[in-house]
Amino acid sequence: MLPATSKLCAAISYRHLRNMTGLRRQAAVAISQELSRLASHSPGPSTWIHQVRRRSSLLSSRLEEKPFSEVEMSYIKQGEEALQKSLRILEDQDDWKTETVAGNGDKVLSKVLPDVGKVFRLEVVVDQPLDTVYGELVDNMEQMGDWNPNVKEVRILEKIGKDTVITHEKAAATPGNIVGPRDFVSVRCAKRRGSTCVLAGMSTTYGAMPEQEGFIRAENGPTCMVLRPLPGSPSQTRLTWLLSIDLKGWLPKTIINQVLSQTQVDFAKHLRQRLARTVPVTC
Repeated sequence: MLPATSKLCAAISYRHLRNMTGLRRQAAVAISQELSRLASHSPGPSTWIHQVRRRSSLLSSRLEEKPFSEVEMSYIKQGEEALQKSLRILEDQDDWKTETVAGNGDKVLSKVLPDVGKVFRLEVVVDQPLDTVYGELVDNMEQMGDWNPNVKEVRILEKIGKDTVITHEKAAATPGNIVGPRDFVSVRCAKRRGSTCVLAGMSTTYGAMPEQEGFIRAENGPTCMVLRPLPGSPSQTRLTWLLSIDLKGWLPKTIINQVLSQTQVDFAKHLRQRLARTVPVTC
């Protein structure tokens, strides 16, 4: 048995065979069986047999995991692309113009990019630690319609791995119905790099969510939110929101700019109110 096992293990060392999942699984099973035989013929299995058997078992379980399909990989790549594009936009500090500054210091800036159009950037500080803000925006994203009047509904259509989701969002009509109901289908990617969290997204297509009656299918992205602890004050979070949206339809640019910048200011206000209601007060 041992020579046969050795040949099988040697076979998967060749690159064109190493990628054959079935052969790798067969090798893992053979190794486990051979180790069990050796252990049964020994008065007391040595430590290395226990260790190798455990690693062999882990290898077998990993090989049983379902790999991502081509479609799933395309969504993962779209999420990564949105993240990288958004960060490149935010890293460029030139040519940002102030749109509005609230009395509490919340600020909305904008700039025009050749390949994207006009983008908006919200800069605020939230009096809650990063994990609390992250949990509300990511773990509880489907509850956003409960506290943000600009959002009618957020629904997760599919989760792909631990970082990527496909969502359907319905935006509420603006007061006076200046901008009618819009909806979006988006791929979202959440990444954590040290003490920084990045939540990125962009529009995508999803066969199970065609255009909905009564809504204009708008497009967004690249867009992202960056969360960082405020330096010297870990109980506060600096939130930067890059917003890029094509609302579609026949809307004057002046109205679009006003609506989008106000949407960001309103978001910060309602997020603070939500966190004040849901976060327990400690003495």
